[in-house]
Amino acid sequence: MSNFEIVAREDFSDVTYLLEVRHPMMARAARPGQFVIVMLNEQGERIPLTIADFDRDKGTITLVIQVVGKTTRQMQQECQVGTSLYGMVGPMGIPSPLSHAKKVLCVGGGLGVAPIFPQARGFKENGAYVIAVLGFRNKDLVFWEDKFRDCCDELILCTNDGSAGMKGMITDGIKVALAGHANIEEVVAIGPPVMMKACADATRPYKIKTMVSVNPIMVDGTGMCGGCRVKVGDQVKFACVDGPDFDGHLVDFDDLMLRLQRHKNDEKLAHERWSENCRMTKPPGPGLAGAAAQSEVLELPDPSEDAPGG
Repeated sequence: MSNFEIVAREDFSDVTYLLEVRHPMMARAARPGQFVIVMLNEQGERIPLTIADFDRDKGTITLVIQVVGKTTRQMQQECQVGTSLYGMVGPMGIPSPLSHAKKVLCVGGGLGVAPIFPQARGFKENGAYVIAVLGFRNKDLVFWEDKFRDCCDELILCTNDGSAGMKGMITDGIKVALAGHANIEEVVAIGPPVMMKACADATRPYKIKTMVSVNPIMVDGTGMCGGCRVKVGDQVKFACVDGPDFDGHLVDFDDLMLRLQRHKNDEKLAHERWSENCRMTKPPGPGLAGAAAQSEVLELPDPSEDAPGG
C-alpha cells in the first residue's frame, strides 16, 4: 500500500485540477522550482510534475495538473481524496536560485501560474518587492488570485477577453510592469514555451535577467535517457539535472517546441485506446466520473501551446 495519499483535491476547469499529496519528508525537503515524477499505478508511465506548493507544517505537497494525454486524463478520473499514487519520487531538479534582487517580476501563464507561486513567495520572504503578472484565457480559468495578492506587492491580472483584470496577453502585462518600474532587476516566467519565448523577447531589449522553467519530454529524471535535453546558448543541457530553470534569453524555444511535438501522434493513440477501454468497462457517469464520455468531445490541449487552464 502506497503512502502517497491524496488528502485534498480542487478542480479549476475541465482540464485543470489540483492534488494535495501527503509526504512529510518531501514537504520538508522541497524548494521552489523543483519537481516530482509520479506513477498513478504499477503499470503507469512516469510523468514529471512541478511542485506548485508545499506545506511543511501539514506535511503535504501540491500538484496542479493539466490534462494533455492519457495518463493525466486517467489521473483526473481516478485521483480522488482518500486514494493514493503508486509512486512519487522527488524533489528533483535544481531549486530555483532566489537571488537577492530588490525588485522582481514573476510571470505565470495558464498552468504556469501554479509553479510560479512558490518562487514569488520565496522572493518575498527574501525581502524583495514582488510584482506578479498572471495570464488566463478568461475569468472562469483564473485560480489562486488571492494567494498571489497575499504574497505579492502588486498583481497584474490579464485575460485574453478582458473578462477579468486587464484585457491582453501576458506580454501586455509585462509592458505595464516595466513602464511602472524602471528598476526591475529580475524576471521569472513559467508557462507554455511560446509564452516564455514571448516573455524573453519582451525583456531582452531592457537586458533584464530573465529565467524560465522549461518542460521538455522527460523519462527517468536522472539525466541518463537524454530525452529532456534542451539547447541553451551553445550548450546542450538536461532539464532534469541541470534545470529546469535556464536563462530565457539563451534557450532555443523553437527546438524545444519541436521536441514537444515529436510524440504527439503516439500520445493521441494512447489516449484513444485508453478512452475506448474505459468506455467498455465503466459506464459514463455525471461529473468527472464520466471523464471517459467527456474525452469524446473535449479536445486535449497541446502542451507546447497556451491552453485553457494552462
